This record gives sequence, structure tokens and C-alpha cells, in this order.
Amino acid sequence: MHKAKARGNLAEALAADHLQLRGLRLIERNYSCRLGEIDLILADGPVLVFAEVRLRRSAGFGGAAASITAGKRQRILRAARHYLSGRPEQPCRFDVLLLDALDPECIEWIKDAFGE
Repeated sequence: MHKAKARGNLAEALAADHLQLRGLRLIERNYSCRLGEIDLILADGPVLVFAEVRLRRSAGFGGAAASITAGKRQRILRAARHYLSGRPEQPCRFDVLLLDALDPECIEWIKDAFGE
């Protein structure tokens, strides 16, 4: 496995653990369709949470938060709409988990990051 992909998988696992320790239930990892991909799909009580995990090794290009471009956000939104199609309607939100290191103590969790 490519080193960057392995680091990304580890970051997603750390983020999933972080959220599950805070009461969310993991439904799916790496949901993918032709419209985009969602790193984690979880349930926070009745709310469906689409979570994007961003790992950056350096803040030289703005850190993890700066790596979520408008295009990336649109791909996540389209993939979420695809996931929701054909399912019963339920409230949902988009969270972002930022990691500037592979350290569970350094996870920044932004709830409702897209305000959708």
C-alpha cells in the first residue's frame, strides 16, 4: 500500500475511534460513488453524520482545514445526496475532523462544518 494511503487509513481509523468514544455509531467507512467519496458515515442519535477526515503533515500550505476546497466540499455533498437517495428522510450534518499529526490527542472535530 502506498505510504500516503496508509497514513490516510490510519487517520480515518483514529477519527472513527475518536467519534465512537464520544457516542457516535459508525455506519460505513469510505462510501464511494461516481459523484464522490465520504470518509465516515455515522449516527449521532437520530442525526446522520457525514465526516471528512483531513490529515496534513505540515501547516506550510494552510494545514488540514485549508485542504478542504470548494470542489472537495461539492463532491462530498453530491456523494451524501447519492447515499441518502432511496433512504428514509432523516436529519444530517457534515463534520470535519482535522489532524495535523497521527495523534488521537490532536484531533480537532468541527461539527456542522458546512452549515448544510
